[in-house]
Amino acid sequence: MTRDDATLAQVRAARPDASTWLSANAGSGKTRVLTDRVARLLLSGVAPENILCLTYTKAAASEMQNRLFRRLGEWAMLGDDALRGQLADLGEDGPFRPDFLQRARTLFARAIETPGGLRIQTIHSFCASLLRRFPLEAQVSPDFHEVEDRAAELLRADILDRMSEGPEGARIAELARHFTDSDDRIDALLKAVLSRKSAFLPPRSPEDIRALYDLPPDFGRAELLAEVFLGDERRVLSDVIRAMQDSAKTTDHGHATLLDTVDPSSVSALETLEKVLLSGPGAKEPFVAKIGKVPTKEARGTLAPDIADALDDLMRRVESARPARIALAAAERDIALHRFAQVFLPAYESAKTARGWLDFDDLIEKAHGLLSDPVVAGWVLYRLDGGIDHILVDEAQDTNPLQWEVIALLAQELTAGEGARPDTARTIFVVGDTKQSIYSFQGADPEAFDRMRASFAARLEAAETPLQVRSLDYSFRSAAAILAAVDATFEGAAGSGFAPEGHHIAFHGEMPGQVDLWPVVPKPESEEPDDWTDPVDRRGARHESVVLAERIADFIRDAVDRGQPLHLGDKAPRAMHAGDVLILVRGRQRLFHEIIRACKNRGLPVAGADRMKVMAELAVKDIGALLAFLATQEDNLSLATALRSPLFGLSEQALFTLAHHRKGPSLWEALRAQEAAFPETVAMLNDLRSKADFLRPYDLIERILTRHKGRARLLGRLGHEAEDGIDALLSQALAYEEGNVPSLTGFLSWMQTDDLEIKRSPEAAGAAIRVMTVHGAKGLEAPVVILPDCGARPDRIKDALLPAGPDAVWKARAEDQPALQADAVAHAKARAKAEADRLLYVAMTRAEAWLVVAAAGDVGKTPDASWYGQVARGLERAGAAPLPTPNGEMLRLGALPEGTAAPTDPSATGTVTLPCYFTEPAEVPRPTETRSPSDLGGAKALPGAGDETETAKARGTLIHLLLELLPALPAAEQAEAARRLLKAHGAPPEDAPEMAAEALRVLNDAALAPVFAPGTLAEVTLCGDIAGLGPLLGVIDRLIVTEDRVIAIDFKTNRQVPDTADAVPEGLLRQMGAYRAMLQALYPGRVIETAILWTSPGVLMPLPAALTEAALARAAQLDSQPAAS
Repeated sequence: MTRDDATLAQVRAARPDASTWLSANAGSGKTRVLTDRVARLLLSGVAPENILCLTYTKAAASEMQNRLFRRLGEWAMLGDDALRGQLADLGEDGPFRPDFLQRARTLFARAIETPGGLRIQTIHSFCASLLRRFPLEAQVSPDFHEVEDRAAELLRADILDRMSEGPEGARIAELARHFTDSDDRIDALLKAVLSRKSAFLPPRSPEDIRALYDLPPDFGRAELLAEVFLGDERRVLSDVIRAMQDSAKTTDHGHATLLDTVDPSSVSALETLEKVLLSGPGAKEPFVAKIGKVPTKEARGTLAPDIADALDDLMRRVESARPARIALAAAERDIALHRFAQVFLPAYESAKTARGWLDFDDLIEKAHGLLSDPVVAGWVLYRLDGGIDHILVDEAQDTNPLQWEVIALLAQELTAGEGARPDTARTIFVVGDTKQSIYSFQGADPEAFDRMRASFAARLEAAETPLQVRSLDYSFRSAAAILAAVDATFEGAAGSGFAPEGHHIAFHGEMPGQVDLWPVVPKPESEEPDDWTDPVDRRGARHESVVLAERIADFIRDAVDRGQPLHLGDKAPRAMHAGDVLILVRGRQRLFHEIIRACKNRGLPVAGADRMKVMAELAVKDIGALLAFLATQEDNLSLATALRSPLFGLSEQALFTLAHHRKGPSLWEALRAQEAAFPETVAMLNDLRSKADFLRPYDLIERILTRHKGRARLLGRLGHEAEDGIDALLSQALAYEEGNVPSLTGFLSWMQTDDLEIKRSPEAAGAAIRVMTVHGAKGLEAPVVILPDCGARPDRIKDALLPAGPDAVWKARAEDQPALQADAVAHAKARAKAEADRLLYVAMTRAEAWLVVAAAGDVGKTPDASWYGQVARGLERAGAAPLPTPNGEMLRLGALPEGTAAPTDPSATGTVTLPCYFTEPAEVPRPTETRSPSDLGGAKALPGAGDETETAKARGTLIHLLLELLPALPAAEQAEAARRLLKAHGAPPEDAPEMAAEALRVLNDAALAPVFAPGTLAEVTLCGDIAGLGPLLGVIDRLIVTEDRVIAIDFKTNRQVPDTADAVPEGLLRQMGAYRAMLQALYPGRVIETAILWTSPGVLMPLPAALTEAALARAAQLDSQPAAS
């Protein structure tokens, strides 16, 4: 059969019998080539478990696996003729015998039934599986787990805190002295140290670090000062200061003030002298001695000639010493950082090991260490060699150097020794595109792509299995006009990875396409006056980002309303809809949010932000405010926030009236007093407050969302996109409970430090506009792509550490950077510019038919200063036509068809009848709700005691509070503190003295002193799962823990007290039995005792274990009985 050039290139690249290095342009079908190659390997008889395909992201691995399973599944159902056609299209040579067709039909079952499944995974997933297979050899815990970013951040902070409080605190203090007012952030610095730990371990000596800056080994501050201060400077400066002070010039007065602070024994004096005696960093010749210019002419004329000459000599010495000063300052910063790192890095690794944690870098490093260890590597490779015959690497341009080393170690058995056995065809397949390497912040090195190609070519050549190097130049995605704009834009950009001979060919050559370059939206000539009623982060209507956002929304609205025709590939023309639009920005800054807001204001469906910070979501903030109030009822602000939220829906006027006219400080008490006006609100809050101390955070949030219809209310006000944040909050509550004793206050504290970010699936946008970053759009495409964020950007380097060969240097401020750092910064800026070019390439090649480029504000003075300038230059090269618009002149290359097309509903689907299991709810067991040990049934008071009333419960709560807080105070202060506490918590004035007296009588009883002694624990939250009773969550009033026993004590304020333990009410025995059972699980091997402290008579009553165990058993027996029908 005959094939077109594009398909033929794909077929040749997918040859299963040849090792291949493939460079693939954007949209050239590399995922199809990968899928075809795996399918052809399976057809050739390769077992699924002998194939390893490494992808860059889990999404890419899932997409490739889905495509492969879809194809193999189709083969299983096709007839002979149709199957022969598909195999021929794949590149297989006929004739296809019946046994070959039968093999093709069984591949789907073989792939599904392969133990562990097809190995299509990220390199991190592969390394994790390798370490789990060989944990002893890799020296890792067999049950290790990958640490999440948030847990790692908390661990770093914890180690830093422990270091600062321990013997290494001096190293922290030394490090802190070198922080500047620039972008230095401690956690960013810690992450940088961890990412470049090879530069710190083994440790570098101070002499080594000074040598980096071309300083002598023993050069220090004394040597530096000796170069400038020769002994007569005080006399010279005194005369100069006096002349300046007598001058009429304010400049002289300012300089005199500075010079008066100069201390020749301090290095800071050199900085002061530089400010006065040298030109500034913005001068035409920066940091040059201002000979004859300081002081001013008037003051200088009053100086004696020898003083003037001595001042000029001092200037020259200051200028001459400046390079040594900034080099020494940089060396001292690096020395302090190295000293800190030598303690921090081992502490961090030790802490991770103790927890069984590995981060993503650890997975690669441990796997590399395993495969390169001469003691065990041979064994591991032998075992792997029997399992991996074919390695495929996707998105190779984003592979970092250490990952390449892991791949090379895996592949070495393919080309050497027993691994190159002649009876088994073994290959490596690598596909990538240096033009799309945009992940340098994750260590990606596009230059390694070419280096590794040469390395593999040489190794395979030596094994007489040459590497075929191929490219895919055809784009199946973009129209010819878009590709012409791309080629012209990057003409001459070889330094960014664009080969001079590289070009793109449109597979659909006749497909209409268009590139528009809109006029720049200028900055407004004058600032708008702020309206005090606007949010503080709201831009004015004339701000350039707001104007551009409005133009984009109007453009989309117009194109959709008039049914702009789109011809995509070889499909029939159709009308454009909102889901065709993909808007790409460089960062989620103000323009990003203004575009979303403008589109929503035009009634356009928009998917919202592609990434979401959970704790910044309004729905999550509203739930958090309610939780904060439930934890602390005195928190008026949180209650007010919750009341104004959709959860309760109070109007601003209603809240103001309630708060402004309240008689006391408590907003909650004011709300309760107005219960008749807000019955549903008070009832909901009362219900939640009664459960807050006993439900786990997840259960409490679920109660808000489900029982009280919180989810429906939030989605009704905030829209469907709020659901992602709500679900993420629930997931975080479960994650918190997995690693912590669940408590509401603990969860709130944990939540406040969380900066969890979740990613929305772009495929889930449906018929809505997608607004996302270019990085997030990698691998996506859209008929219409808008690039609005193409203005000039500052070329600042944010990295705190910069590479300097095998070392790393801590970047100083620009004006204080010695030559070594200045060169490193220049190199980093060049690499950043090259990556920005590649990012623009990725952005432009997402478009299928229509590409719109725009900018607001500054676009720079040269074409290379901004994406806008680069595209404008490229369009001019490509012969784009200028067109007048109401906002100025635009450029256009190519043309889309005019007129209108029949509208289409992208979400329309055929009508189907759902099976009953989709419409009829299944019977499910009622979920077990977490209960309190006090909710296990049984009486809580003696018959006729009357202690179950609400008044008695409130009295008991207040006495509990006193017994919890007062023991921490000196005895002399307890009575006054009791009075204040009872008043603050609303105790009836007539009952407060009696409550205080009862609590103080207990605290002052010498027989009860051990209960409240230092070291005992108050209000201990305890959770556990007891057979027959389910999950329990309770609070022990007082817990005493010794080496051999644990004593749980519960306070009871019943006025009528039993004489013996046998007479204790059943409900109290069950409660104490539950405490005893949970403590036995926590403290195996220790004696567990329980007791009740009756506060009214001040009696501590121990409870026999048999008594509480029997009561607990009765509670479990009652729970197991079926409910009456």
